[in-house]
Amino acid sequence: MTTPRRLIAGLLLTPLLAGCFASGGDSSPADPAGSGDGGRLRVALAFTPARNFSPHSQDAFHLSKLGVAEGLTRLDANGAAVPALAESWTSEPGGRSWLFTLREAKFQDGAELTAQAVASALTHAAEAEPAPAALAGVKLTAAAVGDDRVRIGTGTADPALPLRLSNPNLAVFSPKAYEKKGTVNPVGTATGPFTLTRITGDTAATLDRFDDYWGGRAQAPGIDATFVADGTARANALRTGQADIAEALPVAQLASLDKGVVRETTTARNTSLYLNTRSGVFADAGLRAAAREAIDTSVIAKDVYEGHAEAAQGLYGPALNWAASKRLQPTGRARATAPGARSVTIATYTGRPELAETAQVLQQQLEKAGFTVKLEVREYARLESDLLAGKFDAAVASRNMMLDTGDPATVLGSDFTCAGTYNLSLLCDKRIDRAVADAQAVADTAKRQDAVLKAEAAVLGTDAVVPLVHQKVATGVAASVQGTLLDPYERQFLGTGTRR
Repeated sequence: MTTPRRLIAGLLLTPLLAGCFASGGDSSPADPAGSGDGGRLRVALAFTPARNFSPHSQDAFHLSKLGVAEGLTRLDANGAAVPALAESWTSEPGGRSWLFTLREAKFQDGAELTAQAVASALTHAAEAEPAPAALAGVKLTAAAVGDDRVRIGTGTADPALPLRLSNPNLAVFSPKAYEKKGTVNPVGTATGPFTLTRITGDTAATLDRFDDYWGGRAQAPGIDATFVADGTARANALRTGQADIAEALPVAQLASLDKGVVRETTTARNTSLYLNTRSGVFADAGLRAAAREAIDTSVIAKDVYEGHAEAAQGLYGPALNWAASKRLQPTGRARATAPGARSVTIATYTGRPELAETAQVLQQQLEKAGFTVKLEVREYARLESDLLAGKFDAAVASRNMMLDTGDPATVLGSDFTCAGTYNLSLLCDKRIDRAVADAQAVADTAKRQDAVLKAEAAVLGTDAVVPLVHQKVATGVAASVQGTLLDPYERQFLGTGTRR
């Protein structure tokens, strides 16, 4: 039965996402071993590690998906913060700090999980440069209270803190991981059911079962992960039996695969066009409006995604069942001005092949409107820093709007505010900052959703982003595999019950 403190967390800001984890198996990371060992799992992931598996980068999501690392909380299928390394928590008077009670657990190097170790790990994350997206606008502090409790402060009242702490960037590692200043070594220092034992550059990783995992012994003895940027190659690895599980299958490959191995998951993922508002052609709001008016999103949904996506209605798609009935019209849009043959460069990446095709369609549509368009396509690991530095006029990117925290207000802070750490549009508008801050301050679920959609309308009114399609994600799972976690938040992939 739920404790009072756990009940507070379970009710906070839920339900945000409809549906449940899809797949042939468990949706919980704590699934005790049952039917004995299976074989090692061979997994083909779409994105190469960009920063040597640093948990303070996007590589943290690899560590989460592979069952290596975990934080104090995790998200359930409805978007609620539920226990992980913390058993329970409560907000303290004033709402500016929370007290988390830890469960008994061990790190993969044999050290005990202690309040001091957790506080130190969270302090390292809070001091990371750049700051994790989940901490956009938050001044997080952490201090041990005895051996098994941690007090976490946020400067100002933050009702979304338990959701924030589910972000893989805020995973907890043993003190050994932080011995080398400025880096975090995740090899053998996390708490999850699988321990990272070897990293082969940016091409492969080897993981073995961690038998002392608090959530029960994993059924698979280990994982052999490869990072395959080419989507056709991932599908071929599944087709030929070289991979048991293949992430992010290209739409163009789905028809050629056996229907039984393709699992589609409705997620909060969008494909959008982000326009550089700081420099270049699209610093002009009128030209951003001209670009938005030139785009026909239905063509992208039909021709590029072949019906496996739908034309976008905003930043929050149909997977978020509360959004459609509350959505407001964009506010403050500029009048479109003639492009006058201005030249722009649109960048995108290879990990999701539909993005390059989408960029080609946008090139045609924008050139028809009078722009001159060049395309730049790279692997994501070789593109991210240039995207965040604003070296392109525009970017076609795929973004799960609930990935960072499971909180729809927080993602607006990271993506569209002056202090945002994943602000591909480089948008800095005090009106947007105020609208996002207003949304982040609301604790009541329904009222927070209303405030979020008011902020969404303001963001869309700047034309800094043009939502293109709401996506489904296709994962290939061999018939011999059971228990794959197809998470709508795209954070979990393999759990203790995943086996072949």
